[in-house]
Amino acid sequence: MAEGVHYRAVWVPAVCRRFIEVSVEFLLYLVLGGFAGTLAGLFGVGGGMIIVPVLVYSFALQGIAPDVLTHMAVGTSLATIVFTSINAIRAHHAKGAVRWRLFVWLTAGIVLGTVLGALTAAQISGPVLQKIIGVFAICVATQMAFKLQPKAALTEPGKPSLGIAGGVIGWASAIFGIGGGSLTVPFLVWRSVPMQQAVATSSACGLPIALAGAISFIFTGWDETGLPSWSLGYVYLPALIGIASTSMLFAGFGARLAHRLSQDLLKRLFALLLLCVGINFLV
Repeated sequence: MAEGVHYRAVWVPAVCRRFIEVSVEFLLYLVLGGFAGTLAGLFGVGGGMIIVPVLVYSFALQGIAPDVLTHMAVGTSLATIVFTSINAIRAHHAKGAVRWRLFVWLTAGIVLGTVLGALTAAQISGPVLQKIIGVFAICVATQMAFKLQPKAALTEPGKPSLGIAGGVIGWASAIFGIGGGSLTVPFLVWRSVPMQQAVATSSACGLPIALAGAISFIFTGWDETGLPSWSLGYVYLPALIGIASTSMLFAGFGARLAHRLSQDLLKRLFALLLLCVGINFLV
């Protein structure tokens, strides 16, 4: 009897400790989702540029193996974009801004490119993948800080051009864990698509990128060792649920806030944040 009492006395605190750890972890993902959604609404960029770095740091603190934590951050980020992009598509479609013909032919290349991008990422070690993401974050920071935007130079793209561009965008987006807006918008503007339609069509393209990317990262990480419990391949379900549930709510808040604050100042501050993240990943 005494042994049974002693066993329960040890077991109950262990269960309590684990419950507290899980609760704190899930709270972190709820906060991250709200932060990502707000910034996405403020700056018009996909939440992946915020979600991936924070997940890398979070997974490292949890003691997840360095070889898999970056791939998990990218795969989980893409899975969350599936949910956030649905709201964006509905909003842009209601305003009639999505160019669905462009979307269809971009998507034809995006799906193939995204699958190839996920396979490419699977062949890259975690530390090297972090450095690649770091370089990309610095490039995006530079573009935002100096307002670097291509000018319309060519006519609107035809089907072959859209397919090729979609392949490149999908490939890069799968590696960086983003919805592709920082790549799709400049391409469409360069090809003489009006900015509002370019942004709306880019938002729509985030859904096939995220779907194809998330599914690909689930399969490429299916037999990977060293993954924590509640992982579906390289997609970590607690982070997916927590981030998706709040990012969808706070994106609208960020969009409303954007109309009250200085866009130039906000973009420079966000560029500074991305610059710090990129440098930290590199060093």
